[in-house]
Amino acid sequence: MSRVTGRFAPTPSGRLHLGNVLCAMLAYLSARSAGGRFLLRIEDVDIPRCPRSLAAACIEDLTWLGFHWDEPPLFQSERGDIYRQHLDRLRAMGRVYPCFCTRTQLHATQAPNLGDHEPVYPGTCARLTPEEIAAREATRRPALRLRVPDETVGFTDGHYGPFAEQLARDCGDYIIRRSDGLWGYQLAVVVDDALSGVTQVVRGRDILFSTPRQIELFRAFGYDVPQFYHIPLLTDSAGRRLAKRDRDLDLTALARRHTPQEILGMLAFACGILPEARPMDLEALVRVFDWAKVKTEDVRVTEGF
Repeated sequence: MSRVTGRFAPTPSGRLHLGNVLCAMLAYLSARSAGGRFLLRIEDVDIPRCPRSLAAACIEDLTWLGFHWDEPPLFQSERGDIYRQHLDRLRAMGRVYPCFCTRTQLHATQAPNLGDHEPVYPGTCARLTPEEIAAREATRRPALRLRVPDETVGFTDGHYGPFAEQLARDCGDYIIRRSDGLWGYQLAVVVDDALSGVTQVVRGRDILFSTPRQIELFRAFGYDVPQFYHIPLLTDSAGRRLAKRDRDLDLTALARRHTPQEILGMLAFACGILPEARPMDLEALVRVFDWAKVKTEDVRVTEGF
């Protein structure tokens, strides 16, 4: 059996918040408790929203908390040639087509996906003739979509158990390169996990509904599929998922009030790893970590922070 390789892959469009730290912590504890490796990937493929200064702040925050990784951080913004090579492979399979639909058109005509509230694409541009494509390209640069097979893809999540989607019905053909030339999340994350040798993916349960389409893409490229562990989300006092707008719960604000050990200990208690909140560093938490302790319900984080 290959050695466990986990990763944390933040998008540096703002400072890290507690939800990001929880994901990083559980990914780290899961990999290290199995004697495995831990990698850091900076998902800055959306270059306008992710300046390098915020990536540097993310790395600084993680280092302050005590994280360390086994290879230099990987930056998606530097990997365009690799994504392009994989796009060409999909083109050679006949699975890519241009899409000229606007966001407004999509949301006006489609029902949302049951899981992530993204519209299920009805295939409007899937059967355009070469002449129609040429005419539309004269006025609008297209996005590129991946044709999904009409099949059900299922897997067993390491934390939430069995899950499956019928790709054509529940997902639909999805964007792998945007009309502005930026790479789609689904393509970039699959390529990077595969080429980095990632065997274990720990991430928020909000990404659960993306997993079957990613599994299908791993298989299309002939790559091994990692084990997935989805985790509960941290919410504010109103039950809303924590986001970068929650400035009082980002690392900049928290570092003024707490030590790294206090933050990690409170998070470990909030998600079920510890029976009470007490200061703990990562290496101490590795020794007590067990997926069976981690809650499945979302966790509100107000008290203590």
